[in-house]
Amino acid sequence: MAEYKDPENTILMELKDGTVVIELLPDVAPKHAERMKELARSGEYDGVVFHRVIDGFMAQTGDVANGKDPMSLRRAGTGGSSLPDLPAEFSKLPHDRGTLGAARSQNPNSANSQFFINFKDNHFLNGQYTVYGRVTSGMEHVDAITRGEPPAEPDMMVSVKVAADV
Repeated sequence: MAEYKDPENTILMELKDGTVVIELLPDVAPKHAERMKELARSGEYDGVVFHRVIDGFMAQTGDVANGKDPMSLRRAGTGGSSLPDLPAEFSKLPHDRGTLGAARSQNPNSANSQFFINFKDNHFLNGQYTVYGRVTSGMEHVDAITRGEPPAEPDMMVSVKVAADV
C-alpha cells in the first residue's frame, strides 16, 4: 500500500486510465473536505460522469443525483446529493492547476456534491469558489478526460475512496 501524508484526508479517485490522488485541505475548507469524504465513503461518487469538461479550463463532476443513470445524464450538472448545501469557505488559496473547487449556483452558499478540477491556473475564480483540495499525483489522468459540455461519451469516476479506508 502506498504511503500518504494524511490518509484520512487523501482521496483516491479511480479514472479509466489510472488513479488520481487528491489531498483534501480540511484546515482551509473543513465542511467541504468532510462532505467529500462522506460521499466517497457512502459510494455516492462511484460511477458519476464528468458532465462539463472544457479544454484549457476545468473538468466538472460530482452530480450524484443525475450523473450515473444514462437516462438522466442530460440533466447531469443540475443536481447534488441528499445532504444540505454547504456554506462558502472562500480562502486566499488560488485556483491553480490541479486544485479542486466546489461547484455551485449563483448563490455562494449552494455547493453540495459537485466539484471541478482545474486544468490550468484559473485565477479569475479566486475568492469566488471554495478551494478544498489539490491533485498530488495522477494529473495526467485528469488531463485525459473526454472534453464536452456534456461530452458525447463522458468519462466517469470509476470509484472514489478515502485512503484511510483502503
